[in-house]
Formats: sequence, structure tokens, C-alpha cells
Amino acid sequence: MIHAILWDNDGLLFDSETVFFELTQALFADFGFELREEYWGIEYLSKAKRTRQVAHEFGMNMEQADQIIALRDRRFLEALQQPIALRPKVRETLDALSGRFKQGVVTGSPREKVELMHRLNGLHGYFDVVITHDDVSEPKPHPEPYRTALERLGVKPENALAVEDSERGLASANAAGIACVVVPNHLTRIQKFEQASAIEEDVSGVLKHL
Repeated sequence: MIHAILWDNDGLLFDSETVFFELTQALFADFGFELREEYWGIEYLSKAKRTRQVAHEFGMNMEQADQIIALRDRRFLEALQQPIALRPKVRETLDALSGRFKQGVVTGSPREKVELMHRLNGLHGYFDVVITHDDVSEPKPHPEPYRTALERLGVKPENALAVEDSERGLASANAAGIACVVVPNHLTRIQKFEQASAIEEDVSGVLKHL
């Protein structure tokens, strides 16, 4: 029996991964490098390579990489000052689950940015726990983020369901012993989700598995 649903944040609840990628892609282009969605979807979103590592693989020097990252991060923070679009059917699904299940967010983003996104979109109050980059020493695909959420909620792995958009998140949930439904976005659809309990087109598909 499921008692808790644990949601990823970026690319699943919010379309923030698109914003982040497009800012990165534009700056790569300014320096003469073509960054494709397929490459980003695999190397960054699946294999968890950092932007600096990606830049070096493209042949950038350290100074160029640092410039791109600093500019991108500043522009992304500026973008977060306005509401980031929710992914399809997010609010309706959260409303349908509210009061029936414990709900949590498990993300690799910093707490400051997560709280800003939630506040501007009115998502505060939906979640019993929010686990961010600041709460763990090992990020996804390590199981620590999900194990931390389970501990704080007082829920066993077999009584939780994770919802993710990437292989990295799926691996983290599975390593913590949690079944995981995957809802890919346009950047992660290229990935393989062989260990997923199910793959759904949008987050409302989770309702079929409760």
C-alpha cells in the first residue's frame, strides 16, 4: 500500500530544465559551440556531468567555461524571479492527492531556488518534506536523497512511490528500494528507463498506480 509520493522537482513539476538548457545552449553558441538537446539529455541529465566537464569536452578552456557558467547561473537566477511554468497537469494531480497521501519533493537543486519556484507558483503547502541539495552529502543517483525523505516522513520504501523524469533520478529511487514511475520531458525522452515501474506521458498518470 502506498502512503507517500515523492516527486522530483526540475523537469517534472516545473519546466525549469528547459529554461536552464536554453540559457546554456545560447551561451555555448555565443562562444562558437553547438550544444544539442540530445547531448545534454544524456551527458548532463542522465550521466550527471557538470557543465564545466561538458564545456571541457567541447574543447573550451577554463576561462571560457567559467564565463559561461557564471553568466548562465546569473541569468537563470534572474529567470527564477518570475514564475517558471508548471509541467502539464501538475497542479490538478497535486490537488487530487492532497490530504490522501503524504507528499514530498526530492531534488538536487539548492533549497533557495526550490523554495522560490514553489512560492511563486503557489505550491507551498502541498509537501510534507522537501529534500534538496543542501540536505544530503551524496546527490542522485546515490540513494541518500530518497532515504532521507523516507526517514523524515517515517515511511518504509515499499510504502512509497517516486516520480522522476530522468535515469539519474530513477536510479536513486530504485537504489533506495522505492518503485518509480517516470514522466520524461523533451530533454530526457532519449534516455532509457528499463527499471521504471511505468512510463507516463504526464504526471496525472501516477494516479493509476496508487
